[in-house]
Amino acid sequence: QVQLVESGGGLVQAGGSLRLSCAASGPTFSNLAMGWWRQAPRKEREFVAAISSTGSSAFYADSVKGRFTISRDNAQNTVTLQMNSLKPEDTADYYCAAGRHRDWGVGISDYRSWGRGTQVTVSS
Repeated sequence: QVQLVESGGGLVQAGGSLRLSCAASGPTFSNLAMGWWRQAPRKEREFVAAISSTGSSAFYADSVKGRFTISRDNAQNTVTLQMNSLKPEDTADYYCAAGRHRDWGVGISDYRSWGRGTQVTVSS
C-alpha cells in the first residue's frame, strides 16, 4: 500500500503561484500513475491532473490546463503540482492519489490510495 503525504498548500493572492508536493512511501510508486484531485467546500471531489508511471504522459482538467503542471521524480518518490495564475475558484483541499495502473485515469475509482490533503486558499 502506498502512503502519501501532501505539503505546500497555503494562502496566496489571485494571480500567484504555489507548488504542491506529495511524498510517497512504498515499493510500487514507480509502477503507478499518480494524480491530484481537489475538493472545495460543499462540492464533490474533482480531478485536477494525472501523470503516468514513467512521467511520459500527463492529463489535465480543462479548468487548470495551461496553468498547472504535474511532474514526478521516481528516484525521490515524489509528485509535484506547480500551480500558476491561481484563481479564487482554485480554492480547495488538494489530494494526492496513487493510481491502480501505470496509465493515468480520470475517474475516482482509478485511484486506490489517497493522502490527507493540503489546503489551498486563493484570495481575490
